[in-house]
Amino acid sequence: MEEANFFDKVYVVARKIPYGRVTSYGAIAKYLGAARSARMVGWAMNNSSAKDVPAHRVVNRVGVLTGKHHFSGTNLMQQLLENEGVKVKDNQIVDFQKHFWDPAKEL
Repeated sequence: MEEANFFDKVYVVARKIPYGRVTSYGAIAKYLGAARSARMVGWAMNNSSAKDVPAHRVVNRVGVLTGKHHFSGTNLMQQLLENEGVKVKDNQIVDFQKHFWDPAKEL
């Protein structure tokens, strides 16, 4: 049951990521007081498709679209980001720091 509660907390934070911004698995984990649980945040994102969570806005710590294989269609994650004005090249966000949203600073 504890895992479900953690996932729910991850989803609450992920829903607050602003349009056109991205964050990392690690930033969410750190914000939730579980700095070493970035992988758990990733698992939460993998299971979020039916929960109205903008999982496309969560990437790895250097801006790589590591979760893209969990989206239907080959480039859906990239297309969703680009629709929000976030440029992606070679599966990595261009100007990552410019688009980065840190829940620890913003919430």
